[in-house]
Amino acid sequence: MSARLKLRGTGRASRVSRVIGMFTPAYRGGHGAPLVCLHGFGDTWRSWELVLRALERHHDVLAPTLPGHAGGPRLVRHADGDVLLDALEGAIDEAGFATAHLVGNSLGGYLALALAARGRARSVVAFAPAGGWAAGERSRAQIFERQAQLVQQSRAAAPHADAIAATPAGRRRATALISVNFEHIPADLVAHQVAGFAATDAEALLASAARSRWPLAAERIGCPVRIVWGTADRLLAWPSAAARFRAELPQADWVLLDGVGHCPQLDVPLEAAQLILGFTGAAGREPARLTGD
Repeated sequence: MSARLKLRGTGRASRVSRVIGMFTPAYRGGHGAPLVCLHGFGDTWRSWELVLRALERHHDVLAPTLPGHAGGPRLVRHADGDVLLDALEGAIDEAGFATAHLVGNSLGGYLALALAARGRARSVVAFAPAGGWAAGERSRAQIFERQAQLVQQSRAAAPHADAIAATPAGRRRATALISVNFEHIPADLVAHQVAGFAATDAEALLASAARSRWPLAAERIGCPVRIVWGTADRLLAWPSAAARFRAELPQADWVLLDGVGHCPQLDVPLEAAQLILGFTGAAGREPARLTGD
């Protein structure tokens, strides 16, 4: 069923709410070893749509929409602490997965790493994971301020999402911050993203993000980790947004994608799928090792 999200800070909430029916809480399909795909802030499970067919050939894929996002579970009061992680563990349990290969983008990449520290991952592939700022990095606060501005813009644009996505120029504007390549992204997916971003419970999520220290017990991650970053990322810029992870996860396999933006699964879906499948296949043949054991 679709979540009914309260939109604050906009007089267009009633018009935006008309598109909530297009949002669903999760996607599941395919056969093979379990794989869970976690999207970023303001997205839905459909952020993975362009790679799902390739992933399903090899995996039982679960792609949930995060709490506080369009179609996902409603946030009761806040998003502090382990609210998102606990909800994701519940979804993984409900799917019948003791562990799974985890793939995440941005906020979802951070959550994938944090779930790995809880022992729920067979492997992790993280596309531009959030939380990698160095202590005192100014861009940390700036990204949350920018996201808040983008939410307000998307709420104004959401009633016109179909018209925006109907033209190449509109699709370019709508995807400029997340993808360098956009011509292959279907118009209905672009419209969905505009409306979904507008329907996100951004106030609660961004307030929590600004307060959080983005904790990660990196020493408890005992599975293989691959971190992928686009050099043209306009939201979490390489290398400053990755400084902490480069220090705390020296064992990770780091992959840089020249000229690729914040969401490789949308920007270069074929290459993104290959980076995921090439890693989950190798991880499936190797036992997990706890650091320090």
